[in-house]
Amino acid sequence: MNKAKKLRELLASGKIVMAPGAYDAWSARMVEQAGFGAVYMTGYGVSASVLGRPDIGLISENEMVTAARNICNATNIPVIADADNGYGSALNVVRTFSDYEKAGVCGIQIEDQVMPKRCGHMEGKQLIPKEEMVAKVRAAVYARQNPDTVIIARTDAIAVNGFEDAIDRAVAYKNAGADVIFVEALQNREQVEKAAALVGAPLMANMVEHGKTPLDTADKLYEMGFRIAIYPVVTLYSATKNMQQALAVLKEKEDLTASMPYETDFPTFNQMIGVKEWRDLEKTFVCEL
Repeated sequence: MNKAKKLRELLASGKIVMAPGAYDAWSARMVEQAGFGAVYMTGYGVSASVLGRPDIGLISENEMVTAARNICNATNIPVIADADNGYGSALNVVRTFSDYEKAGVCGIQIEDQVMPKRCGHMEGKQLIPKEEMVAKVRAAVYARQNPDTVIIARTDAIAVNGFEDAIDRAVAYKNAGADVIFVEALQNREQVEKAAALVGAPLMANMVEHGKTPLDTADKLYEMGFRIAIYPVVTLYSATKNMQQALAVLKEKEDLTASMPYETDFPTFNQMIGVKEWRDLEKTFVCEL
C-alpha cells in the first residue's frame, strides 16, 4: 500500500489523525518510533533547523523539498508537509506539488498568504485575493499525480479580515478541490466549534503551545469535525529546551557527566538509529575468499 493511500485510510478511520511536527529526518523517526500514524513536516521548524532563522518566508522551495525528501525516506508513515504559499503563482504551485509528490509527501498544505509569508501564529500577515488562492487550489488538483495525495488548503484570513472572511475563503477552497481545510489561528472556543460545521469539510487543527488557538484533546477535536491535528513544534521545543539545559550545565560545571541527565546514552541512541541492522546488512555483502 502506498503511504498516501494509508493517509486516506487514517482519515476515514473514525479517529483523528495525530501528526506531531518534525523538522528533520531524525525528529520524524522519533515521531514514528513513538507510535504515531503520521508526521507533519513543519516549515517553522525546518526554517529553524536548516537556516537558524524564523519562519518569515526566508526558506526556499528547494530547501523545503530536500527536507521533505529526507523525512519521507527516513520513515514508513505518511508525511504531511507544509508547502507555504506554493512559492509563487498557480504555475509555481504546479511545480511545488510535483516536487513534493516526487519527494514522497502524502498530504500537501498550501496557504493564502502573500510572499514573504509569516508563521500562522505571528503578526503581520497579508493575504492574496480569494480568487488567486482558488486558482492555486485548482493548480494543485491539476498537478496531483497520485489520486490519494491529500490537498490541504489553509486560510490565514482570521488575523487579517476576521472569522467570516476565513469561512468564506475556506468554503471556496473546498469547492475548488481541496480535500482538507485548515482555518489557521482560530482565536477562541466558539470559532473552533463553529468552523467545521460552517465549512462542511474535514478540517485540520493546529495545536501550538502558547499559540492563538485554544488547545484541546484529540477526541474533542474529532467530535467538532476536525480530522487531522498537527502538533508542529512539540519536538522542536522539547529538543531546544533539553539542549539549552544540557549545554548550560556543561558550561557551568565543565564536566560532561554533569549534563548526562538531559541526554540519552551511546548504546541507546545506536539502538534507536539502527546501527546493528545496518552493520548486519553490511555483512551480507561481504564475500569470503
